[in-house]
Amino acid sequence: MRLLFDHNLSPRLVNILADLYPNSNHLYLRGLDQESDQIVWEIAKTENYLIVTKDSDFNELLILKGFPPKIIWIRLGNCSTKTIELLLRNNHETILSFGEDKNLGILILK
Repeated sequence: MRLLFDHNLSPRLVNILADLYPNSNHLYLRGLDQESDQIVWEIAKTENYLIVTKDSDFNELLILKGFPPKIIWIRLGNCSTKTIELLLRNNHETILSFGEDKNLGILILK
């Protein structure tokens, strides 16, 4: 399960969560933090990533384009990287199931 973290999340999550989500990446670490959502969408699709974000932009693309890629939309307000880490750790099984489900394109975590 490869996650691609959006620019609104800490790049540190890649290393912090490497035990559960190996080969994940962050837009900043890939040099994609200034790219449009459309470009990020295509890269995630081509490279088989699930996009993890805190904003609605990728949800709107999902509605327009369908999936893949799939979206994990974190619906928490301003919070720490530790809070995001725990959310993704505590929902690991749910995220794995979501990644394998051919009928779901978005997972909302709060």
